[in-house]
Amino acid sequence: MRALIQATGASRGLALGRARLHLGRAFDIEERTVDADHIDDELQRLRAAMALAREQLGEMRDRLQGALAHELGDFIDFHALLLDDPELVSGLSELIRVGHYAAEYALKLQRDRLVAVFTSMDDPYFQSRREDLDHVLGRVLAALHRDASPPKPGMAGEVLVCDAVAPSELAQLKAEGVVAIVSATGSALSHAAILARSLHMPLVLGANELIGHVNDGDALIVDGGSGEVIREPTGRDLRHYRTRKREMQRAGEQRLRLRRMPTRTLDGSDIRLYANAESRDDVAEAHALGAAGVGLYRTEFLFLHSTELPDEESQFRNYRDLVLGMTGRAVTIRTLDLGADKADRCGLVLGSESNPALGVRGVRLSLSRSDVFGTQLRAIIRASAYGPLRVLVPMVARREEMQAVRKLLLACHADLRKEGYELPEPPALGAMIEVPAAALALHSLIDVVDFLSIGTNDLIQYVLAADRGNDALGDLYSPMHPAIVHLLHQIIATGKRHHIPVSVCGELAGDPLFTPMLLALGLTEFSLHPSTLLEVRERIRAAHLGKLRRRANSLLRARDRPALERWLARCEER
Repeated sequence: MRALIQATGASRGLALGRARLHLGRAFDIEERTVDADHIDDELQRLRAAMALAREQLGEMRDRLQGALAHELGDFIDFHALLLDDPELVSGLSELIRVGHYAAEYALKLQRDRLVAVFTSMDDPYFQSRREDLDHVLGRVLAALHRDASPPKPGMAGEVLVCDAVAPSELAQLKAEGVVAIVSATGSALSHAAILARSLHMPLVLGANELIGHVNDGDALIVDGGSGEVIREPTGRDLRHYRTRKREMQRAGEQRLRLRRMPTRTLDGSDIRLYANAESRDDVAEAHALGAAGVGLYRTEFLFLHSTELPDEESQFRNYRDLVLGMTGRAVTIRTLDLGADKADRCGLVLGSESNPALGVRGVRLSLSRSDVFGTQLRAIIRASAYGPLRVLVPMVARREEMQAVRKLLLACHADLRKEGYELPEPPALGAMIEVPAAALALHSLIDVVDFLSIGTNDLIQYVLAADRGNDALGDLYSPMHPAIVHLLHQIIATGKRHHIPVSVCGELAGDPLFTPMLLALGLTEFSLHPSTLLEVRERIRAAHLGKLRRRANSLLRARDRPALERWLARCEER
């Protein structure tokens, strides 16, 4: 029977497919025991299932490249660690040996025990670990059933309906042909949602009403933009779906024509669209779509892809190829942005930290390891001989940090010239504004930088004290807060006053919904994922910059989220 569910759209797109349920009730397992003679067999079944789960995670990790390797690697590694957790393993073995439980029921009991521990904790972070636990144990459960059940048909053409989707699963689901995801929980600004958008996979969140009434095999129409999900659509629904699909396809084809068109507003103002990049594929896509250059090249991948620190020559070749790939367009290379939670993978041994996000990371790590940092700067400087290049420093909080970086940059440049390298003048040096202290005291930094790039992903979570990975804080972690709007305006205005270029390189820059707001605040440089570049260009070409700037005061007077939403809604109407 037809049902229309209104949830939250998190990744735009329209899809039609059969429902495939992957819910927590997978652990509604009836109690089953085994004879004493079969205890060892049952333990072997469990060990084999866990080994298969580890193998699957390892294969998934090996297949990842570029941005996906960076974004998903942490989740996959955490899931692999969970599988090796001594408490989990010993608890399962004890349940089978002492209780004579079948492996499936032991898995359920141990899962329920750990969920109770997580749920009892006041910290929302630990409460959210339940989802990771379910994903990991669900993988083991599926492995246990692999031999006992006939294989299910492939996922191609199916809509995954789940309690929650793990970022680590998205690439695999896409490869398997999943056409959309409907989840009971999640935030539109979570890692999973961001990755779904980059993969162009429709995603709807908060669909609790649907979860309780959908069955395996039900036909679903999913609108990842509006958040609508139609269960068992009628003929009229299907006709409307096909019409909209054709319209979206035509719009996409029309948008492709913008590849070689200028990013210019209706009243003739040119706006620069740069691309965020992590891989050669990103650079090639940015070039093909007519990006003004690369506004943020993340160098962490060079370090995370090896258990040893990359030497100067390998870094130089990578940066040189990046510069050559943009054929004369500007390239901005961000220096290493790693913390204690990741550094040990590439040979940088750091002490453990309870909160790596606020620890020795970014410029703090670079300045504490001047040998590693000097090698990176030398490689970047050598690459600057092949085209326009800038250096961007992450996690800046103090003037002294930028002064120290510039001193080392100039020293490396002088040393290279003494060694016989023919080089242009030292590259322009910029600060990434993502620490509130740097944003609030920008006047203390402005004379020691050549440009600024606002990292809104971290800036928003630090200003609002809201972890963007915590689904429970999804409504709070949002640019739709007067503090964020005023801070962005302040940074952009300060840069303009001092003739210092300012760009926004966070997720905010790639969301066409917020394009009018950023233009009204005075932004003229965006840096975004190539997948959203044409949509933002289309939005800019339809905007009248003069009118938006005249509406800036009303934007800055907004006192709450509803007022900001009304301001944006009026932009949609015009």
